[in-house]
Amino acid sequence: MLRRFATILSLCVCAALGAVHAQQLEWSVDFSSMFQNREGGDEQTPDQTILFTRLAPEVGLSLMDNTHEIKGGVAWFQPMIDNGAGYKVLPTIYYNFHHGKWDVTTGMFPRSLLPLKPSTLLWSDSLSFTTPNARGVLIRHQMPNCAMALMVDWRQMQSTTQREAFNVYFQALKHFYAPVTLLGEVQINHLAKRKDAPEGEGVNDDITLFPRIAVRAIRKPKAKLAFEAGPVVQLQRNRSEGKWHTPCRFFASANARLWSWLDIDQEFSIGKDAFPLYEQFGSQLNLGDPYWRSKIYSRTDIKAHIVNNRFVDLNAGVTLHATDKTFGFWQQISCRFYIDQDVWKHRRDKHYLNSRKLAGELR
Repeated sequence: MLRRFATILSLCVCAALGAVHAQQLEWSVDFSSMFQNREGGDEQTPDQTILFTRLAPEVGLSLMDNTHEIKGGVAWFQPMIDNGAGYKVLPTIYYNFHHGKWDVTTGMFPRSLLPLKPSTLLWSDSLSFTTPNARGVLIRHQMPNCAMALMVDWRQMQSTTQREAFNVYFQALKHFYAPVTLLGEVQINHLAKRKDAPEGEGVNDDITLFPRIAVRAIRKPKAKLAFEAGPVVQLQRNRSEGKWHTPCRFFASANARLWSWLDIDQEFSIGKDAFPLYEQFGSQLNLGDPYWRSKIYSRTDIKAHIVNNRFVDLNAGVTLHATDKTFGFWQQISCRFYIDQDVWKHRRDKHYLNSRKLAGELR
């Protein structure tokens, strides 16, 4: 009996030591700063200067060869103004389960975990700056020739002063024969009533369908060029009115990267007002850039990467917004610095440092 107990105890100790050995401490520090001066016609967005920093440290524990991960940290958003007001400290805490090609993440997690950056039709620049985390569930499936993600984000909880709001977002892409890719985004925004809502306050729905086809025309080490095109279908309603609005638009874009440091992105869209209920509910219901309300909308982004490696992306650029009624001119300088346990481990490897560029997008 004693021998059996000793054998069982030894097996338990060995299993515990194995589990401890399989643990791995993970950490990261993500710092961003942004200066953006918005000038021009203010029919859709006001003239303003945006100046802020954002610091997002994370620390976590990985178990069983990254099958289970739990991480926590904060996202500290700080406008750079004299009195230090207007800051937000947002919690980051989430669990990730990884199995084969699948990932499931739940909690308060960075939106940068999405395989693709959402279009400004679905998530405006300003919201991307100030709300870097989602609150809910993210399911991802990634393979060499395809990827998809489904995210549910509870944006607001119901109270006597604010309405319940949640967002369901799906994105997918599939690479076909060498130059062709099919991709698409689907989003559902739901805006419910406040607690003890007054008479006449209705529930609102916003559904976006945005399929596209992309063609990679040039793919060389120092020159890349791709085109996208597709329809935009919106379905919106205020249930108290009982009427569906179904505006449709056509979208096309060209994206070029030259000499590995210059990015030029051109988008063009034409059609009906994409957010017909914006005057009533604003960004509570429609999260996209208000410029998409214009009949004709052209956006040109020109960005030069001054320093770009695995640690840092310092860039300067301009964004031109042109519609059938107004013109906007934004100037921008941004910097993102990122480091984690893997980057630190390879910090002396120049090939690793320069062969993997840091994406400078502030998401």
